[in-house]
Amino acid sequence: MSRFMLSYIQRDSSIHQLTGVTKLIVFILWSILAMAGFDTRIMLIMSGIGIVLFCISKTKLKEVSFIFKMLLVFMILNLLGIYLFAPEQGVLIYGTRHLIFNGIGRYTLTWEQLFYSFNVLLKYSMIVPAAILLIVTTHPSEFASSLHKIGVSYYIAYAFSLSLRYIPDVQRDYQAISMAQQARGIELSKKASLKKRLKGAAAILMPLVFSSLDRIDAISHAMELRSFGKGRKRTWYVSAPFKKRDAVVLVVSCMLFVLGLWVTYKDGSRYFNPFL
Repeated sequence: MSRFMLSYIQRDSSIHQLTGVTKLIVFILWSILAMAGFDTRIMLIMSGIGIVLFCISKTKLKEVSFIFKMLLVFMILNLLGIYLFAPEQGVLIYGTRHLIFNGIGRYTLTWEQLFYSFNVLLKYSMIVPAAILLIVTTHPSEFASSLHKIGVSYYIAYAFSLSLRYIPDVQRDYQAISMAQQARGIELSKKASLKKRLKGAAAILMPLVFSSLDRIDAISHAMELRSFGKGRKRTWYVSAPFKKRDAVVLVVSCMLFVLGLWVTYKDGSRYFNPFL
């Protein structure tokens, strides 16, 4: 399954050995701290920790390279959008204005705007890789049981589990349909022009939609036949026991979370301002 993006990848690592509850709580604390402030020092430290955790998980970059490429494109579009609609946002936030060069009209470039854009880039580099790491190191069934343990309804938890399981199936169907279309003479390789490749991709879309609908119908009928949702509670086939290492990770994470919030807000502002 490792050849599919955003799917569980079995590895023998210390992160895989943690329970899904532990990883989910740590991710929630990580996300809150990442979204709460714009302290560049905290974000740089968290980005470094994320890189270390990614290496510890033994996840290969090529296994999730497609997601990172999509993330890079999205970040570039977002930064361009910020500059187009608010070229002076950094000046408003930091209260100073250090001009690099004058542009056309209001589109000037300042060090404050560059620093603000760098912080936005750091936010993406913190949250998205952490979310990917949670998905690729946690079994879908265990992830669903983890959501249920922290109070989420098992209806919603099971929907998350089905979604994570369904992503590799969709990609598998896409590859099968693509190979079938190419066998019929539709060129989808890099040798073809962009227009032909887009037209070929459109020819794959409809069979993919119908196959997905058939799978959804089969799963829903199977769940109804097994009386899914009849009881208020349910047990889980995959649920890792809570161990000592989970407690250590949670205690350390909570301490770092409180320390990060204190450093961020100790001067009364969530923005780190190097221009003062």
